[in-house]
Parts: sequence; C-alpha cells; structure tokens
Amino acid sequence: MWENLEIALEKVEAGKLKEKPSADKLGFGVHFTDHMYFMKWSREEGWHDSKICPYQSFNLDPAAMVFHYGQAIFEGLKAYRGEDNQLFLFRPSDNFERMNNSALRMCMPRIPVEKVVKALKALVYLEKDWVPEGEGSSLYIRPTMIAVEPVLGVRPANEYYFFIIMSPVGAYYAEGCNPTKIYVSDEYVRSVKGGVGHVKTAGNYAASLYMSEMAKKAGYTQVLWLDACEHKYIEEVGTSNIFFKIGDELITPPLGGSILGGLTRNSVIALAKSWGVEVVERQITIDEVVAANSNGTLQEVFGSGTAAVISPVGELFYKQKSYIINGGKTGELSARLFSELQAIQAGRQEDPFKWVVRVG
Repeated sequence: MWENLEIALEKVEAGKLKEKPSADKLGFGVHFTDHMYFMKWSREEGWHDSKICPYQSFNLDPAAMVFHYGQAIFEGLKAYRGEDNQLFLFRPSDNFERMNNSALRMCMPRIPVEKVVKALKALVYLEKDWVPEGEGSSLYIRPTMIAVEPVLGVRPANEYYFFIIMSPVGAYYAEGCNPTKIYVSDEYVRSVKGGVGHVKTAGNYAASLYMSEMAKKAGYTQVLWLDACEHKYIEEVGTSNIFFKIGDELITPPLGGSILGGLTRNSVIALAKSWGVEVVERQITIDEVVAANSNGTLQEVFGSGTAAVISPVGELFYKQKSYIINGGKTGELSARLFSELQAIQAGRQEDPFKWVVRVG
C-alpha cells in the first residue's frame, strides 16, 4: 500500500490566500498557513487519500474514538530560512521515526517515513513565503495522528487521520535565550515508567496542565517534573529535556521509559561531546542539584527542545524556597549551544552530523 502512495495537490485560490502576520506579531502557534497535508488510514485500505490541500476543519463524529480513548500522537519540528532564502528542515526523518515509536505504543498505524518527508518538503516549498525571516523565527510544523472511527469501545481504532499543519512563529519564550524560572513539582507527576511518558501522546500534556497553571500563577515559566515513585529523581521540564553543568560534567537524566527522547536533547549531547565536554546520562536527584548550587559546583542549568531550542534556567523553586542558578544569568555553554544549533538549523554553519535537509 505504501509503495503506491501518491500525493494530490489542491491549492487555495489566489484571491483567498490569508494575510501573513507581521514579524513582530508572530507569537507561537496562533497563525496557520494556507495549506496543510492530510491522509487517511483504514484497516481495509491502509494509507490513502494523500494530499496537500487548503487548511481546513474536520467534520468528526461525536463518537470518534480520539475523544473517548485518547489515541492522539504528534510531533514538533521546524523549517528555517537561511542565507539566499534557502529553506531547511532539521532532522525530519528522525521526527517521523519517533512518531512511529509513539504509534507503536499507542496501537496506531505507522506512517511511511520517506514518503511523508517528501510530502512535507513539498508542503514547505509551497508555503515558502510563510517561513519568516529574523533571528529566532521559523515555521513550526505539527504532524498529528488521531483515531476517528466512530465506536464506543475500548480497543484500538480501525480508522485514523494523519495531518501536518504549519505556523510561523517567533521565539517560544518572550525572554528569548534569557534565563527562565522553573517550579519543581514534588506533589504532582507527569508520567511513570511503564506508562506512555516516553512517547509524544496528547494525554501526557493534559496531565501536566494543572501543575503548569499553578506554576504560572506563582510566577514561573515551566514545571520541572520529578519521578512518580520517590519524588526525588529529576525527569524533564514540561516542554524540554533538562541538563545540569556540575563541575566538569554535563549531566542529563537517562531515557528510562518515562522521559521523552528529545531530538534536541540528542543533538545537544552530540554537539557537546564534539567540543570535548564530558556528557553523562544518569539519575540525578533534586537534592543533589540543590547541594551543588550551594557549594558552587552547579555552573548552569538549561532545557532543550524544538520550540525554544535552548532555554537557560536562572531560578529553581523547590519546597517553598528559591534557588538562583549562575547568578540568574545565561551560562557560557547554554549560549554557545543556542548559537551553534540555530546556525546549523538555518544552514549558516557546517553540519558535520548531517542533520539538516534542504527544501527544494
């Protein structure tokens, strides 16, 4: 079925194209391009009706299984405008391979990665005028799969929609690559080993909302989650993996079944190792971090993720006490990683890892 997958093109009429937002009003995920990619899956036909079409709403049955049993997975990646208006994608095949891992865990059909990457490149090229210019700006890409079979019964669905929508975005955090304030949750948890914390499924994010709202009301940007059993081992931030520079080591929690294997995380590890930084993947407790901050060995803390790339942490709030990290300033390693990753993503710097894919 996959070998015969063809892509149809339905273009928006020229007079009905949307007005593009100005560079200073991009926000994050609030504007959407004129076109999207869409295909269907059924147990009888496999993947079919593959097309690039006008951005549109879906007409779903109230019994669609995604509403009741939560079969929904997604990814996040970006397209970048480089020099001479060249367009680039960053590790798109890896994103779709990770999506297939999510699909396997959620009992959903896998997508044909190579052909979906080709479809994505065609979609980005069609919408090339939507890729914004300017430092920190990009075209955010959201591939999604949902269960649409209209049945009330707890089992995997027999029908799915897969689609890709795109949104021109500015920096994820208004403060840019300046330190953020993080609330450490020792009461609520995001995921548990053996569950679905290691895949990018919608329910993980729903589970994080309550604590995230509490953190925002207290003046904090994100939540740092601890393990679900002992409430002491650090796992990840709501939208990022987390790194700690303690002494000569760059430490990040290992992927043990409850942490999402971020592609930016993987890129940070590879890049830092290439610079001679000693990177260690091991369990680390919040108490160890607090102690390292007290004795002066904690040099910097930062998150890594597609949306913000690198997000330095200037303050941790834990058990009603605030801990200032690195004097509340962006660390040297954080700044270098942010700069180098952005340069590679936009094609301005050599890419020794072959991460970047040119569009067109």
